[in-house]
Amino acid sequence: MTVRTNPGVRLLPNAITVLALCAGLSAVQFALTGNYAMAIASIGIAAVLDSLDGRIARLLDATSKMGAELDSLADGISFGVAPALVLYIWHADGERIGWVAALIFAVCMILRLARFNTLLDDTEQPPYAAEFFVGVPAPAGGLLVLLPLTLSLQFGEGWWSSQVVVLVWTVAIAALAISRIPTLSLKTVKVAPKAVGPLLVLVGVLAATIILYPLVALAAALLLYLVHVPYAVRRFHWLARHPEAWDVPARERRAIRRARSARRLGLRRPLRRRVAGAARRAVRRNGAHEVSQGPRGRHDRKRSWRSLGLRRGQGRSD
Repeated sequence: MTVRTNPGVRLLPNAITVLALCAGLSAVQFALTGNYAMAIASIGIAAVLDSLDGRIARLLDATSKMGAELDSLADGISFGVAPALVLYIWHADGERIGWVAALIFAVCMILRLARFNTLLDDTEQPPYAAEFFVGVPAPAGGLLVLLPLTLSLQFGEGWWSSQVVVLVWTVAIAALAISRIPTLSLKTVKVAPKAVGPLLVLVGVLAATIILYPLVALAAALLLYLVHVPYAVRRFHWLARHPEAWDVPARERRAIRRARSARRLGLRRPLRRRVAGAARRAVRRNGAHEVSQGPRGRHDRKRSWRSLGLRRGQGRSD
């Protein structure tokens, strides 16, 4: 049975994309008036709206080529052009080197979005590649580059607000955006039913933290995102070596990882306690038999090891 979507409802994802574009571009206007806190908030709102438009389009079966192109153009302005201009207005003071860094960031973000669009049509990617982004995604990059400004608004001027640090940080985030470093995608995160309750409690705590300490919460979230990058790289390379483990439950995947690591270290599964006890008793019997029979007992002892199928070191495993 085919479900027909109302034409007016099909415009909702595109309307959300336009709202995200307006929010991101409004950050420049707030920066021009010196309201940098609202500039950061505007780009944050644009990131939230950007995460919603695609999901709503898929839920309403309202995906279209125009919507995909509009989303990329809006992301380029909201997370490429707007953050670069905000940093330039805040810290560059009209210097040329600051404008060069802003241009580098904007160009790298546009290139990152162009590559993302080409990867959507790539059908030769392995299944586990859907769990990762290639490089830092545009919303995360647009917020990460504003981390020095966020720290300055919360803690005042410091080493994080010096011109050299801001310029190096801007270029570094631009490089992460166009890099091939894998980062985790929240679109494929699965939550176990027993974890729904604790997760909702955590969401409530996070909401309270954001309301009371918005800049601290944003800075902590951005630093946590940076910390996750090494884990994402390690996870990607492990799945590349074991693609058969991608669609199995997390518990079985951990068991596969432990088994692989034990095999790589040359370890074997330990003998059960009763087997080790039987081996120890056999050693004792053979020792007593050796004492009673003299030199011949030593020869019989060696034969008894072979008959039991044990090696000499196993008798002391318990």
